[in-house]
Amino acid sequence: MMTEKEETVEACGSPDTVLSAKRAGRASLLDSGEDFEMLDEEDIDDDPPPLEDAGGGKKNKPDGSEETGADEDADTSAPLEEWLDVLGNDQLKKKVLEAGKGRDSRPQKGQNVKINLKTYLNDGTLVDEQPELLFTLGDGDVIQALDLTVQLMEMGEKALIQADAKYAYGARGSVDPEVPANAELSLEVELLEATDAPDLELLPPAERIALASHKRERGNMHYQHGDYAFAVNSYSIALQITESSSKVDITPEEEKELMDVKVKCLNNMAASQLKLDHYDAALKSCVSALAHQPDNIKALFRMGKVLAMQGEYAEAIQILRKALKLEPSNKTIHAELSKLVKKHSEQKGAEQAMYKKMLGNPASSSSSTQKHQAKSSWGLSWKWLFGATAVAIGGVALSVVIAARN
Repeated sequence: MMTEKEETVEACGSPDTVLSAKRAGRASLLDSGEDFEMLDEEDIDDDPPPLEDAGGGKKNKPDGSEETGADEDADTSAPLEEWLDVLGNDQLKKKVLEAGKGRDSRPQKGQNVKINLKTYLNDGTLVDEQPELLFTLGDGDVIQALDLTVQLMEMGEKALIQADAKYAYGARGSVDPEVPANAELSLEVELLEATDAPDLELLPPAERIALASHKRERGNMHYQHGDYAFAVNSYSIALQITESSSKVDITPEEEKELMDVKVKCLNNMAASQLKLDHYDAALKSCVSALAHQPDNIKALFRMGKVLAMQGEYAEAIQILRKALKLEPSNKTIHAELSKLVKKHSEQKGAEQAMYKKMLGNPASSSSSTQKHQAKSSWGLSWKWLFGATAVAIGGVALSVVIAARN
């Protein structure tokens, strides 16, 4: 199945909406703008998984006192020219360059924030510059370094952030911006404004679709970087947007488009959950997708994969045969189906061998019993014949004796 290049989406515009915008030269990661190609390899909590190392808990210092994480440090401001160790692991640090308007002006998770951002490599190379970048704080719309540190900034503050690759673009790096693998970054950030997220019930359908698509595309980026838990997080947020009730009129076409986004999120979530070995959750996602689109090829394929992972080969084969009937030329389904048929056959052979070992060989036992019965029957026949012959000879001899006496 053909795939297109990844589409990177950054939201810009008014603080009440998040709009998708394509970067030049970048195409969609998904085939036909839908979701991932069928993978050769493939319980989610009610709440989305939290950001890694979010620093919500307490740690013990060497002297025995307690050290707070990022959330609890929110009530203290780092003096100018001093580094704040955000997570206590020396891998994410923040230094105030220009003070802001005080702690009360700090943004809250779930708000839309606007920042000016410059991204540098350790050698000072400028790799990205994004004026007035708009994102939802805490939703995973940006790299973790920003999600974790912007919430510690005051309105109008300018800060320098040093981030280990773990909280930036990781072991894979990035194409846009062009960041090498395992690269540490320096970020210059200025917090411009923070506004409450829009009321989904009052959001126009077109903006609601754009917002859900933006969260889904962010999930796609996490998936491509192997951050499957973060991908599930983004897809969960997108699903909440598609499933929220609306007080605004929506046309049949917009409703269909919103449903398409929902099914794509469910399909991609199933792929992420498969990577995390969350088979029950992945199965639930596939069932939900098929409830809306019973003939969705990718939902059928992934459902077959999940059932196979759970050892339900017969049911998995049935599902994949349905998918193949809908798309007979799909080589990926052909290969997966052939593999499962072989595994199912081997499983049945192993089960039969196990049953024979447990119960013995009924055929041999039956044959032995029949031979024993035949032998016994033949022995009885000879004994009866011998007895009958002896009786006959005795009778003849008795007749001869009586005749001689007469």
